[in-house]
Amino acid sequence: MRNFKYIWVVGLVVTALIIAVPILLFASNRDVAAADNPRAHMPEHPIHTDHTNLIEGPFANGSEVTVACLECHPDSAQQVMETVHWTWLSEPVDVAWSDQPVATGKANLLNNFCIGIQSNWPGCTSCHAGYGWEDASFDFDDETAVDCLVCHAQGGTYAKDEAGFPAEGVDLVAAAQSVGLPTRQNCGSCHFYGGGGDAVKHGDLDSSMTFPEEDLDVHMGEYDFQCIDCHRTTDHQISGRSISVSVDDANQIACTDCHIETPHPDDRLNAHTDAVACQTCHIPTFANRLDTKTYWDWSTAGNDWEEDPHEYLRIKGSFIYAGDVTPEYFWYNGVVAERYLMGDLIDPTQITVLNPPAGSINDPNALIMPFKVHRAVQPYDVVYRYLLQPKTFGEGGFWEDFDWDQAFRLAADVTGYPYSGEYGWARTEMFWPITHMVAPASRALECAECHSENGRLDWEALGYHGDPITWGSRESTGN
Repeated sequence: MRNFKYIWVVGLVVTALIIAVPILLFASNRDVAAADNPRAHMPEHPIHTDHTNLIEGPFANGSEVTVACLECHPDSAQQVMETVHWTWLSEPVDVAWSDQPVATGKANLLNNFCIGIQSNWPGCTSCHAGYGWEDASFDFDDETAVDCLVCHAQGGTYAKDEAGFPAEGVDLVAAAQSVGLPTRQNCGSCHFYGGGGDAVKHGDLDSSMTFPEEDLDVHMGEYDFQCIDCHRTTDHQISGRSISVSVDDANQIACTDCHIETPHPDDRLNAHTDAVACQTCHIPTFANRLDTKTYWDWSTAGNDWEEDPHEYLRIKGSFIYAGDVTPEYFWYNGVVAERYLMGDLIDPTQITVLNPPAGSINDPNALIMPFKVHRAVQPYDVVYRYLLQPKTFGEGGFWEDFDWDQAFRLAADVTGYPYSGEYGWARTEMFWPITHMVAPASRALECAECHSENGRLDWEALGYHGDPITWGSRESTGN
């Protein structure tokens, strides 16, 4: 009888636990889900003022529009002129890989797409937030050269051309009367077309993001986010940056600006956030509508071959494009391990990485992050052993005369870096963090996508001794 009573009590306790534990877990998970309320962290935008009856014109040029804007917004031009959207160059910053502070930006860096701006200003600056940057003499202190319309004109009323001037045929009065808060169309008019065309550069930014479906980007598609909802702006200073040009992590944005660090109702998923970036699971692929450029070989340019914009152009060389691309994964702590600067020596027998992400398995600030890696073959000086900036655009440029030697000599007069007269071709890589094209939660990566024999993560390359699910956690690893 005593044994029966003991068994009955044990059974009652077990039954109670079976009932209570799931209830407690459910309540805990429900609390977690309730705590993650990103809408509560969204910025409040000013109420729009209709400018239809405030702007009269006529305007002979874009600068006259700017003068009219400054009558009511007297500080705006000066605010813009203090941003990198205007300077295309950062203030000097201290970095671990240089004895001197470095200032970097589109104005002075080389990339492995169109290579560089110097000597090519009118073509590159069609996306500058100003008017008339045609050469090195551009006046960065001229308020009337600020282009208000590129960020504020609505409804497809505005477009830019060489040196940032308004395109021919633009109705400046209509564009000025249409102004409002920047939309995806405003930001995308430049950022979707970087590198020389739609979908070329970033991989996760292209014209399909203007009006995306939910399954392409859940934030912009389902919830109609505009760029400035995440890239928050104060006095025209727009938050966010990319290691394509930036070398520090100031003014950054993150998923946790709106989401809590452990937003999942499953503790197993929340445990991943110590080592895995949100984007790694929530952006399974990029270039999901339009193919993006993954390889560019400048050495073949100039040949009279059959042309195809996704395979070969005489002015630019050979390309490889790809769609629905699985990212490559690397540890990343928000900055670059170093940045190739003009004049830096290279080893032409090795791949020169222009902006390797910093971080490792032993870096407590690093997370496993998805990247597009763009690979290229671009010119270098055989004698001086540094990458070369060619003049491609305008009179005497390669795109007109198809003469590499002439293109390098003309550019050297501008950059100040001598050209020996001997050039060759070097392999380079460039890293682009993938942060857009966030899929709905239902399409986030499942466990087996990474934790399986043919999973997408190269565990050993990341510093693990194999798949950590089989033997331990990040904390127990070592090199």
